[in-house]
Amino acid sequence: MTAQLAYPQMQEIFRRFAAVEPHPKGELEHTNAFTLLVAVALSAQATDVGVNKATRALWPLADTPAKMLALGEEGLIAHIKSIGLYRNKAKNVIKLSQILVENYGGEVPSSRAALTSLPGVGRKTANVVLNMWWGHPAQAVDTHIFRVGNRTGLCPGRDVEAVERAIEDNVPVEWQRHAHHWLILHGRYICTARKPRCADCLIRDLCRFEEKTA
Repeated sequence: MTAQLAYPQMQEIFRRFAAVEPHPKGELEHTNAFTLLVAVALSAQATDVGVNKATRALWPLADTPAKMLALGEEGLIAHIKSIGLYRNKAKNVIKLSQILVENYGGEVPSSRAALTSLPGVGRKTANVVLNMWWGHPAQAVDTHIFRVGNRTGLCPGRDVEAVERAIEDNVPVEWQRHAHHWLILHGRYICTARKPRCADCLIRDLCRFEEKTA
């Protein structure tokens, strides 16, 4: 496994990320905490582009748990059937909407424990919502972050939880608010899985990846 980068290198890497994109944002379209929660849940094993395409007509109709319940499972399926695992996801969205109405006054809770108790909401989904909506420095480790973290030495780990801890333990605090977005975007557009664009990488000189492309 790649060795963890030293503190001065971490500082320089995130300084460069921030210089290029001071306020990185997630690419899932949403209008409030509920639509963000649902969008992230729908994005499992799907692309943000695909989720956005499906939800653009959905949010005007069902942007609250009560409205989602009124739309119903079949109504929801009609909007998200282009997304993978849409039937199971629709069941979960309806169930979590019911729980939000009954137990949380129709509001999305702001604790990780409460979020992960909802159907179809895992730790990664909860961390995205906590970070994007409430500004909490939670680290939502997806395949992009896992790959970038291990290739570069920014946050190496054998599983997603280890990478999450590596970010929390090693990334200087002042960068943690946006760390997961910088890493996701870097993995999505530069440090790609099959053909990383090393020639275009702004941290090429600090990265520990031994198989750099030309």
